[in-house]
Amino acid sequence: MLHTEPGLMVLFAIALVAAAVNGALGYGFSSITVPVALLFFSNRLLSPALVLIELAVNSWIVYLNRASLSGALRRAMPIVLGLVPGVVLGSALLSGVDPGWLKLCTYAVLLPFILLQAAGFRRPIRSEALVAVPLGVGVGTLYATTTISGPPLALMFNNQGLDKDHFRGALGIVRVAETMLTAAAYGWLGLYSSASLRLLIWIVPAVLMGLPLGAFIVGYVRVETFRRVCMSFDAWIVGFGLARTIIELRLLAPHAAFTVWYAAIGLDLYLLYRYFLVERALSRQARDNEYWRIANY
Repeated sequence: MLHTEPGLMVLFAIALVAAAVNGALGYGFSSITVPVALLFFSNRLLSPALVLIELAVNSWIVYLNRASLSGALRRAMPIVLGLVPGVVLGSALLSGVDPGWLKLCTYAVLLPFILLQAAGFRRPIRSEALVAVPLGVGVGTLYATTTISGPPLALMFNNQGLDKDHFRGALGIVRVAETMLTAAAYGWLGLYSSASLRLLIWIVPAVLMGLPLGAFIVGYVRVETFRRVCMSFDAWIVGFGLARTIIELRLLAPHAAFTVWYAAIGLDLYLLYRYFLVERALSRQARDNEYWRIANY
């Protein structure tokens, strides 16, 4: 791994961008930071540093959205129950699985979730309680191995039509629970190291600058548009990381591996084009309706 100055500078820059996204949307820090940072650092080195950052960030977000917690608790608790076995499994995988294969699994799991978000996928689940516990197990496993849980949780809560307040409340409850459980599991397994904790020197300042920046930006940009653009950026990065890891593990030749990346870019560009096409049509219809209302006032 390239534990070099360029790698640390990239870590600072991507953490700044990711913190801004988190400040705007309430999630997205790890799902943007990790795919880029994994090009320089292993999961085993990166995750213990990020989980401490996320514990602080998620606790602050929950505090800011404390008024919506009581209404969101019922939706979040079945997922929280599933987190416990998932975090135990994920922490064990982090401590024992080969870093290269763990990186491959991280990219391969993330890419479909990110593309589904970019597509605006919605298919409400009637038996939410039956799905929530298995989802919690999967999210706990994913989070403990990668510190990423935003894409599947956001997909679930957006899919169920939660409004902004309940979305942030339910997301905050689950994320605080998973960070607390994972931080404790890492300590029990002895995964914290001086090399891992030194990464905090670069991540903490980026987070402190990025969170208020994101809260400022979202006041001037439509939230859904901002989210779609962020997911597109994430899809490109994850696709590149997946291709690079496939090459490193010698699973495919370079030209074949990068075909995966090109396919992800092509699909994402199509989804982004379709989104902006629909947005333009809706804006035109809203303007026409407004002109008609004024003309017939």
